[in-house]
Amino acid sequence: MIRWRKGTVESIRREWPGAVELDVTIGGDGSHRALAYPRLVGRPEPGDTVLLNTTALAMGLGTGGYAMVVAIPDRLPPDPEGPGHLVKARYTPLQATVLGADEQDSPHHAVLREADSLEGAPVIVADLHSALPPILAGLLAARPGTRVVYVMPDGGALPAWFSMSIARLKDAGALAATVTAGQAFGGDLEAVTVHTGLLAARLVLDAEVIVLAQGPGNLGTGTTWGFSGVSAGEAINAAAVLSGRPVGSLRVSEGDLRERHIGVSHHSLTAYGRVALARAQIAVPELGGGFGARVAGEAAALGDRHELVPVPVDGLHETLREAEKEWGVRLSTMGRRLDEDLAYFLTAAAAGRHTATLL
Repeated sequence: MIRWRKGTVESIRREWPGAVELDVTIGGDGSHRALAYPRLVGRPEPGDTVLLNTTALAMGLGTGGYAMVVAIPDRLPPDPEGPGHLVKARYTPLQATVLGADEQDSPHHAVLREADSLEGAPVIVADLHSALPPILAGLLAARPGTRVVYVMPDGGALPAWFSMSIARLKDAGALAATVTAGQAFGGDLEAVTVHTGLLAARLVLDAEVIVLAQGPGNLGTGTTWGFSGVSAGEAINAAAVLSGRPVGSLRVSEGDLRERHIGVSHHSLTAYGRVALARAQIAVPELGGGFGARVAGEAAALGDRHELVPVPVDGLHETLREAEKEWGVRLSTMGRRLDEDLAYFLTAAAAGRHTATLL
């Protein structure tokens, strides 16, 4: 299940808040990229011996194709200090304690103890992590200065630190904060469930709009129910039961090589059409042409359960280009850049554009 190796740190490639990317030499297997989370294992330095999990390298994973630093055995970090009784990544070798916004020792416990309402705040739900930047681009172009908080559940990456997008969006002022919910960790606030994560985003972090999508590295099996994006339907239910205004962002592609994801992905049709029991607004992009007609036709299957909202996409291509340049965020989904799968990014941006009208 785990491929264990020892390596030697050659150099620091780059770093961003919460993560350090390294070059490591692994035995007689040459040099490879590795990733360390200093808050878990300490900060590696050139010359350090590191214990590595090389499973992702062996599998040739795209998003997470790193050797992961498990420990720096000759230089262990100090014990953590301060409060925090939530254990995340529970009963794994790297289980960690964090201070939950909703636990008794938290300064926010009194606010969240009886909290039961998002007070009508819009909650944009998407399948993939790559939808976060274009959603923000569409929203902030239509309503600059909107305070947006991202809630990251545990369907993809567990550490929020893995996402360079989060770090750069925060640095650029496009994203106010992140809440990590469930087994996910590393956000500005931690929460036990998606429900308390949403409440913390609204009541503690003062979100005007909440975006909820899994972290990088979603999982799919090509089966009807075996994909981590099922959680998008569950998030619609959570937002609705907490008196939020759920907005569904469709997963749409014109460039995916897999037929089940061309047009409106089966992930969206299943999550919104079968898992989501509460009513949401579904943003349907007006893409034009034959492909746009296909998307509208496939989205129509969701009309019995949800309110379908046609959204013009004029000007959004340039908006996305400008956001990518201004924020320093690489727009990419499944290895495809903006102009290689424009429909995907326009659709996510359309959900942001529509949400601006709800404020």
